[in-house]
Amino acid sequence: MTILHDLAALGQSIWYDNIRRGLLDSGEFQALLDQGVLGVTSNPTIFEKAIAQSSDYDEAMQALIASGASVNDIYEALAMEDITRAADMLRPIYDRTDGLDGYVSLEVSPLLAHDTAETVAQARRLFRTLGRPNVMIKVPATPAGIPAIKTLIGEGININVTLIFSLSQYEAVTGAYLDGLEALVASGGDPHRVASVASFFVSRVDTKVDKLLEARGATSLLGKTAIANSKVVYARFKEIFAGPRWQALAERGARVQRPLWASTSTKNPAYPDTMYVDELIGPHTVNTVPPATLDAILDHGRAALTLEADLEAARAQLAALADLGIDLEVATQELQDEGVEAFARSFESLLASVEAKRAQLQEKGA
Repeated sequence: MTILHDLAALGQSIWYDNIRRGLLDSGEFQALLDQGVLGVTSNPTIFEKAIAQSSDYDEAMQALIASGASVNDIYEALAMEDITRAADMLRPIYDRTDGLDGYVSLEVSPLLAHDTAETVAQARRLFRTLGRPNVMIKVPATPAGIPAIKTLIGEGININVTLIFSLSQYEAVTGAYLDGLEALVASGGDPHRVASVASFFVSRVDTKVDKLLEARGATSLLGKTAIANSKVVYARFKEIFAGPRWQALAERGARVQRPLWASTSTKNPAYPDTMYVDELIGPHTVNTVPPATLDAILDHGRAALTLEADLEAARAQLAALADLGIDLEVATQELQDEGVEAFARSFESLLASVEAKRAQLQEKGA
């Protein structure tokens, strides 16, 4: 038993924000599951590092090159093999928890973040091709992503909604989830067989807002906005998934859309390395953590219900930002825009790396 099992007993699932071929081949991934990791998330940056910065994929790439696959087809085949293998290894957790945990996530192309129709089409194709009930497709909470989420949930496709930074963005996401569930029920579908998480980004909020606070000399508020923002969102989660609209869906077997705390590695070395885990523990939540943060949790993390503590203080901290002339809504929208751009850059860099590696391997084989 580890602290991860203790956190699960409190209602928080720890997922691993990392995937690569070597992790699956070495037995290290299974060891993480044995320690209490309950799911996996990925993104273009993670795959860029995995594919471009290792030789793990060279043999598979050579076979794809020989088949005449395009650069995008090579990336997709490599990523989908990793996702499929991870899903199969996670399947016992999915079965044991009746579909609560045991998921692995794959993101639609971030180049589609502003295209609803293409996002829907790619998400459908990825989900159907992977053919696993414990796969989630990641869709961003952009204005174009919100209607895509409604459509996909309505078709029974599991969705991990990513790049959520503000309360208003979160409310739009939950609205799309409820709309999608109602459409699924109306078409005769089983809402118990579809799952979704709302990935709310944490540390990046402090990174941006702390700079604004430092410029105003408001040092007493440094390192507090991200956690306060998350606590207010969790309070709203409890309201949304308690009302009559939700109850009608719950009676049909629907699952709550759990808040997933993302970007939980500490960016400021002055802050404790488990700060964005220890302070956000509560029922019906997920925290997806990168390798260094997982190591820190296992070494010195704390298992105690903290998410609902000092909610009024959190609201006061956010109100204090407005008094200082800091518009959190503007800051969080900038963060979402920057996140979309960063993932798009990573995806383009990933494809460029695959192209370069393809050329290198072709040259070796010549």
